Amino acid sequence: MTKTQNNQDLIAPEDRELLGGAIAEPLWRIRLRLLRRTFGNNWKLFRKSRVGMIGLVIIGIFGLMAITQPILIATGVWPATVYDPVVGNEPNPPTLEKVIVESAEDVVDPLTQISKRDALLVAPLAKVGDTITQRAQPAPPDARHLLGTDPLGRDVLSQLMFGARAAFMLGTIAALVTVFIGTVVGSVSAYYGGVIDAFFMRFADLLLMIPGLALLIALSSVVLRFELWHLAILIGILGGFGGTAIVLKSQALAVKVKPFVDAARVAGGSNRRIIFTHIIPNVLPLSFLYMMFTVTGAIALEATLSFLGLSNVDMSWGIM
Repeated sequence: MTKTQNNQDLIAPEDRELLGGAIAEPLWRIRLRLLRRTFGNNWKLFRKSRVGMIGLVIIGIFGLMAITQPILIATGVWPATVYDPVVGNEPNPPTLEKVIVESAEDVVDPLTQISKRDALLVAPLAKVGDTITQRAQPAPPDARHLLGTDPLGRDVLSQLMFGARAAFMLGTIAALVTVFIGTVVGSVSAYYGGVIDAFFMRFADLLLMIPGLALLIALSSVVLRFELWHLAILIGILGGFGGTAIVLKSQALAVKVKPFVDAARVAGGSNRRIIFTHIIPNVLPLSFLYMMFTVTGAIALEATLSFLGLSNVDMSWGIM
C-alpha cells in the first residue's frame, strides 16, 4: 500500500467524493454542500443543550403567535370589531349590578357597591341608593377571550399576539444593524490599529458612558415620537458602535494573527479583501451570539418607551 493510498484512506468518504468532483462540480454547489454539512454539525451540538432547545421552542411559539394573529383577523375567524388589538371591543361583556353609595369610604363590597363619584361616569343622573348596571371590564378569561379583556374591552390574547409581531420586527432589525456595524467596526479597528482603532474605541467608550434609555428619551423629545423601525435602527447603531464593537474587536485581533491571514497578505490580497474575506467570516459566530443579546435588549427598551408614551406604536407589550 502506497503513501498516497494511506492518505486517501484518512479522508472521509463524503470528503473524497467532494474532492474528486471539485473540477466538474460548480464552485457554488461545493460551498453549499460545505455550508449544509457545517449547519448539520452545529445543529447536532445545539440539540445537546436542553436549555437551548427550550428557548428555541419558546421563540417558536411567539413566532407562531405573531404569524397567526393577522391570519385570524383576515379570514374572519376573529371579527375585527371584537378582536382588533387597538379598536376592538367586546359588545356583550359581563355586567355587574351595583348600588350607589355616598363616598368611596362607604363602599364595603366593590362587586355590589359603587361610590357616587365613580357612578357619574356610567350614569350621570343617578342618585345615592339607585342601582346601576356596569360593564365588568377588565373581564376574566372565558370561551371567547382566553386571556380575558383589558379595561377598554379589548382582547388581551389578540394584543399579546400583535405585540409579538412588533417585538420580532424590532428585535430582528436592531440585531441585524448591530451585527453589521459592530462586526465591520471591530474588524477594521483590529486590522488597521493606530488612529483608526483609537477613534472607534474612544467613540465606543463614549457611548458606553451615556445611559441608553436616557439618550432615547432625550431624542424622542427632538423627533416627537419614534416609529418602530426608527427605534430599531437607532438601537442597532448604539449597540454596533458601542460595547459590541469592543468585544468583536478582541475576537478580530485573535483572527488577525492567524497564518492564513499572513498567507493572504503575502499572496497580494488587498486590505479590503483580507478584512471581508478572512477576518469578518471568522468573527461572525461571536457576532451572532451578541445578536441574541441585542434582540432582548431592544424589546425591553421598546417596552419602556411605550410605557412612557414616547413611541408611535399602535400596540406593543410595553403599552399593554
